[in-house]
Amino acid sequence: MPKIILIGAPIDTGQKRQGCRMGPAAYRVAGIEAAIRDLGHGVEDWGDLSLPPLGEVTCANPAVHSLAETLGWTEVLADRVDDALSESGLPILLGGDHSLALGSVSGAAAFAERQGRPLALIWLDAHSDFHTPATTTSGNLHGTPLAYIAGRDGFDAFPPFPAPVPANRICMYGIRSVDPAEHAAMLKHDIAINDMRVLDERGIVAPLREFLDEVRADGCMLHVSLDVDFLDPSIAPAVGTTVPGGTTFREAHLVMELLHESGLVTSLDLVELNPFLDDRGMTARLMVDLVGSLMGKKVFDRPTRAK
Repeated sequence: MPKIILIGAPIDTGQKRQGCRMGPAAYRVAGIEAAIRDLGHGVEDWGDLSLPPLGEVTCANPAVHSLAETLGWTEVLADRVDDALSESGLPILLGGDHSLALGSVSGAAAFAERQGRPLALIWLDAHSDFHTPATTTSGNLHGTPLAYIAGRDGFDAFPPFPAPVPANRICMYGIRSVDPAEHAAMLKHDIAINDMRVLDERGIVAPLREFLDEVRADGCMLHVSLDVDFLDPSIAPAVGTTVPGGTTFREAHLVMELLHESGLVTSLDLVELNPFLDDRGMTARLMVDLVGSLMGKKVFDRPTRAK
């Protein structure tokens, strides 16, 4: 596995509940660097990104807020992820709300295009995030990145997404909160939705393995975007958008182990951790533990805890 590069993205302008900006610090306090290093991987921490000078920008939708900030973060994130991949690293974005994926996946796509390789995406999230700045009613731009990545119209203020990712290379996994407008748009784009009903009926493993087999056959780079609300709120309360019925501890670790065994992951987002809402750091520690599974830690490596 290439060296791991940690990039802090202290972003909470993609939604209105403050706290996600503390996410990078929480991951570091929870020991993410040591957890990766102890598995034998090289790790570099590139610190936290900061906003560039912001320009004037407008949006026809009056609900949209923090557009200039979101554009600024998109710009610096795209550049930094591209830099990390260009140094043969595997960037892990320590978020920060999910609007960071506007930039992180853009940087991965630009790098993949220069390499002549397709990019695939696994979206581990309770929400589809398939609105555009034109269609969002909340105005929260953390609900738009997947639409940007898939090439939907309505992102006039943003730079064109490099090589939009086609539907057959997007795996929406664990979805359980989609509004009617998003659902209709996803059907037009023919994106397969592996929602929790699909996972309940087919199991955790089959849909993921099928997608990974296609990614391998197509020679894709693979970006994974992991939202805290992919997990059930009973084990991961530190998120402002909780939706009941998420993945369990065992299911989430199985997903991460399957991703590790595939050897396909080239970049990773960790998003929507709000330490202000956490219970003594339990969510941050669980997310770090999941990264450990993605890096090769097995279930039988986990120590017994005192009762």
